[in-house]
Amino acid sequence: MLSRIYRRNFCTCSPRPWLFVGLGNPGEKYKGTRHNVGFEMLDAFAESQGIQMETVHCKAMFGKGFVNGVPVLLAKPLTYMNLSGESTGSLAAYYKLPLNRVVVFHDDMDLPCGVLRLHPKGGHHSHNGLKSVIYHFRANREFPRLRIGIGRPPGQMDPKAFMLQKFNLTARERIDAALVEGIHALKQVLSKGFSESSKCFNTEQKYKHIRLQTLPT
Repeated sequence: MLSRIYRRNFCTCSPRPWLFVGLGNPGEKYKGTRHNVGFEMLDAFAESQGIQMETVHCKAMFGKGFVNGVPVLLAKPLTYMNLSGESTGSLAAYYKLPLNRVVVFHDDMDLPCGVLRLHPKGGHHSHNGLKSVIYHFRANREFPRLRIGIGRPPGQMDPKAFMLQKFNLTARERIDAALVEGIHALKQVLSKGFSESSKCFNTEQKYKHIRLQTLPT
């Protein structure tokens, strides 16, 4: 009963809550790997805002709180990457959220390591986590994403092996800097909305992209 009352009060407050979902694989084996930067971004945001991620809800590590008066739900699916949509879809339905209030954080090989982008919608581009989310959103692709660049594998290296490797020192420094930038961008999303925030942020990241795209990691 108390849970239902809390959910009703949390979700009927103004403004409507945002759901932030970080994609990754659970377990120590995958911690610190390129494929888990969505988890890292979620953890960094939660820590910066003092939001505890201690509850398991809808197959996800889950937390909720307020950022400058705006309600936010945070989730890291525990289903493994390829089934991320099971958790994400259930959470969006449970809290009756429109998909434009769900932001998914994920790794992206099409961006240089440490470069970020905010996009209002898009396809999955062979990312199995996004593919699962789209499937559980009934093929609806119109949900925002925070893309986190991890760069391309060197030479003929298998992309799957590359994603499951840990970052070297140079790449780790870039990702750590990107996490700080991501936290700021997400706070702007909560205060100003996605569209306005993404324009300024993506312009800044465009120049970073140009600067980093030819540098080795």
